[in-house]
Amino acid sequence: MTSISGPATAGIGWTEELTRARLHFVTGKGGTGKTTLATSLGLALASGGRRVLLVEVEGRQGIAQVTESEPLPYGERHIASTRGGGDLRALHIDAEAALLEYFEMFYNLGFAGRTLRRMGAVEFATTLAPGLRDVLLTGKIKECVTRTDSDGRYAYDYVVVDAPPTGRVVKFLDVTRALTDIAKTGPIRGQAEAVVKLVHSDNTVVHITTLLEEMPVRETLEAVTELDEADLRPGAVLINRMRPVRLPQETLAEATEGRMDVERLRGDLATVGYSFGQDALEGLIDEATEHAIRVTSEQSALNQLAEGDLPALELPELASGVDVAALYEFADLLVEQGVR
Repeated sequence: MTSISGPATAGIGWTEELTRARLHFVTGKGGTGKTTLATSLGLALASGGRRVLLVEVEGRQGIAQVTESEPLPYGERHIASTRGGGDLRALHIDAEAALLEYFEMFYNLGFAGRTLRRMGAVEFATTLAPGLRDVLLTGKIKECVTRTDSDGRYAYDYVVVDAPPTGRVVKFLDVTRALTDIAKTGPIRGQAEAVVKLVHSDNTVVHITTLLEEMPVRETLEAVTELDEADLRPGAVLINRMRPVRLPQETLAEATEGRMDVERLRGDLATVGYSFGQDALEGLIDEATEHAIRVTSEQSALNQLAEGDLPALELPELASGVDVAALYEFADLLVEQGVR
């Protein structure tokens, strides 16, 4: 697949600052392809022999669906290889399993934790304190990012998280800051402080997926503002389903304004050996007008995104839909735009 021809991009591609980050959250309004692009980003980052962990936290098993694999367990599992020996693994974080792991790691309560789970106490606790669920999820992510092997090398070069949608991502990432005000001492305080330090550091970025439509663009810009206000670091805007511009600029302007000439079109088509009746020509003009209006709207959306002053990466619309092969094609396009 090659890069598409479309409206001018909203900003530059992948930057050195993004390359240095090790924890990449991917958020976006529902329906913008968040899970697809998170998976593609994981594949792109794994290219060249790197080891990447792809994490999901919403309980939807979305990664298993887009990769056409079995549901993910609470355990890191290999799901794809990339050129150069890259390894992409995936982890579905279950809040209850994370809490049991927490009990065992910090309080040596593995057996007691399992008993609490059978009694329903774990579900009760996470329902009573919704913020606790997010703390457990982000705490497990932090452990994956900071884990090292016996040689002191990070277990994963990068961790990519299919994060909650834009309306909830700031609360998800910043809930641990509030928890540090509640838990004054002990392991839970130390865990919360470590997560706060990581997500507010240069090691962490939050990418936002969007479509060139009014609502997704508006939510993207609002999310950038919320991330800035929470002292969280916006990454790149991942523009999904970009469609090619099929008319030259002069014709676009004429079509948008309804000034296309039927007879001139008839003559232009005749010079290349095509002949159409009046109804067919009028139908072509209607399609050209619809296309031109769409292009103008998407250009306006790109101009709005440029106000966010973020790097922008583009992925095309696929007429045949997204399958595993498309994920690799998207990954290649991301690498072409600087992801590494």
